[in-house]
This record gives sequence, C-alpha cells and structure tokens, in this order.
Amino acid sequence: MTFGKWWHFGPGRGRWLLTFLVLALSGCARLPHAINVAQVSEDQLFASQNEAAAAAAAAGRLFEMSEPMRRYAERVLREPGAWRDRRQSLIDALYLKDSLQLAYDAEGTRTAAEAFESRAGNCLSLVLMTAAFAKHLDLPVAFQQVSVDEEFTRAGDLYFVSGHVNVMLGSHGPPSTRGGDAHWLTIDFLPQAELRGHRVTPLQESTLVAMYLNNRAAEALVQGHLTTAYWRARTAMQHDPHFVAAANTLSVIYQRAGHVAAAERALRFVIEREEANASAWANLGRLLSLTGRHEEAKRATERLAALEPHAPFHHFDRGRVALQRGDAVQARNLFQHELKMQPLQHEVHFWLAQAHAALGEGRAAARHLALAADYSPTRQTRAIYAAKLERLRATREQ
Repeated sequence: MTFGKWWHFGPGRGRWLLTFLVLALSGCARLPHAINVAQVSEDQLFASQNEAAAAAAAAGRLFEMSEPMRRYAERVLREPGAWRDRRQSLIDALYLKDSLQLAYDAEGTRTAAEAFESRAGNCLSLVLMTAAFAKHLDLPVAFQQVSVDEEFTRAGDLYFVSGHVNVMLGSHGPPSTRGGDAHWLTIDFLPQAELRGHRVTPLQESTLVAMYLNNRAAEALVQGHLTTAYWRARTAMQHDPHFVAAANTLSVIYQRAGHVAAAERALRFVIEREEANASAWANLGRLLSLTGRHEEAKRATERLAALEPHAPFHHFDRGRVALQRGDAVQARNLFQHELKMQPLQHEVHFWLAQAHAALGEGRAAARHLALAADYSPTRQTRAIYAAKLERLRATREQ
C-alpha cells in the first residue's frame, strides 16, 4: 500500500532493481550460542585507515547537493506555482520534463550528486537524488522497501539478488501507518499495477545508507578490491546492525580472503536473524563442504533445497549447453522454465531469442530481444540488444 498520491517514473519494467550482494555457492547447523554484531567484524584482517575513512566519508556524501544541483533547485523554486506545492514542482523538474532526461543505469550505485551529473542511476541512486532535492527544498522525506519478487544477476561465480525501494515526499507530518495520507506522494520506478498486492515496509534513512554501502561493497568485490569491499560492508553494518545483507556480504569477502572461521561466523549471524535466508544457507553449505564437514553440508543443502528447489540460472545454464550442442527445442524449453522464475532476466530473454531464431521463429526471437533490451540493467547492454534487434528485423525484411 502506498501513501497518498502515487507517481510512476522510469524507463519501464525491470529497470528498478536494487542490488544486494549474494554469493550463491552452495547453505547448515547453528552454533550453540548467539552471535552479536561485534563478532561479525574483523577489522584487524583488513587494516586500512584510508579505506575505513573513505567508507565513512562516502556515507556522509549520499545526499550532498552539488553546485549544479543547487542551481537546478533554484529553477524549481522559480517555476510558476512552486509556492503552492514544491513537491509537484520538484516532480515536474526531475521526471516530467525533457530537460533533465534521466536514464536508468545499474552500472554502479551513485550518490545523489553523481546520479545528477551522469543523468542516470539505478533505483537506489535515483531515490537518493530525489531525496537530496527534497531535503534541500525543506520537504519531508520517507523511504519504503517493496516486497517485489527477487531478481538475480551474476558476475563470474558471484550471484546478486535484487530488491526495490521507493521514496515519499510529504507536505507536513510523518506518513500515516494506515495509508491514504493525502499529505504524501509516493515516487516509484515501477508501474502501479506492478506494485499492487506487494507489501511495503518503512525504511529508516540509516538502512538506506547501509543499502548504498552494501551495494558499493558488492561492486568493489566484483573488481577484486577486498579491503575496500570489507570497509564498505563493515560501515554498512555500523549504520544499521540489523541489515543482514551486509553480514552476508562480509561472509563472502572473508571467504575470498581465506578467513573461513570469520566467514562462517558472519553466515551464522545472518541465519540466526533470518532462518529462511536461502542465500546464507547456500553460502554456508558451500563453506562447510569446502572445509570437509560433509554431513553438516548435506543437511544444509537439504534445508536450501526446501527453501529454493532450483538455484538461480539452473535451467538457464542447461539451456545454453543444449543450444551449443544444437538442440534448440530443449534449449527453448529450458529458457522458458527459467523465465517462470526470473521473468525480468535480460540474459535469459536474449538466449531464448537465439533459440527461437535457430528454430526459424523470427517473430518470437524479435519479441524476446526487445524484452532483453527493455529489461537490461545498463545502457551499454541495452544498446547491444537494440542493435541485435535491428539486425534481426532487417534480415526478416529482406
């Protein structure tokens, strides 16, 4: 349920994803005692005053207004009718006019100023930018997490699960917990029909900061910068000790750095707080197997299977193998199975388009290439898919 009036902005479905790190390796039994947040941090393993200071400084810059942003805000205040409703003037200036031309791009998580400068960002970056302007204009701001279906992406053997947040702008007073508060406008990057029936949870600003830092930790981990990743995830937990995604990120960093005991402790911390967290069970099962604790690993794998019968990309990977050996029919069927679990996954649409093309099903191939472009998380991949779609259409017209 959203509060008051609702606004949808953005380039379409599938471009709203907020990335939380998950390493889907392969889930476990509990330690006999509870683990507190202090036991999850291992600062001595990644000693770096510079990285610690950089992570803390990054958290403080999220809502900073650059000079170009301040000038743009002054233009908002000069708009006719701005004195009546600054919220509407801000919405018009950011999302309903052609001058700013914001684009969705999940290439990296940006601060408010970075998103404004690049005129692009992922869901979280655009929420931060909107909130920064609202704060500058003395508008009350509130955040929500929306319980949409999880979406997975991957980079090498790192798997990422995505969630969704939106922002509310108020005229006065806190948002009503019952909904229907006309003093608040919800700005979202999903169509209202997509949100209908999904539960929303109020987010503290400290949790939003933790989400940003966790995203940045994931991005550093992909690049192999373990110390940078550690301090970003560590600082995320300082901002919100209850944000278990950051503890899961720390577990992956520890394992990559060879600190097995620290990795297990972080995963136990997650499972103690979210017993049905499939990502933590998967990571812990793999960890137990690698350390020779095969009976515990087996029990963990059974628990994971109960939570998640098929790992993300299970059917997708089998489909790629089938297509490479020339069995386009089986490949098409497997890709279609994967889409039942991940309907917005651009890679699956792209490979399904190839299977359709191999079978001479040009119209279906074009449809899934278009969906791959539509759901693509970055401008670069969007352009690649769009170019392939144009070539396919040109070939069909010959």
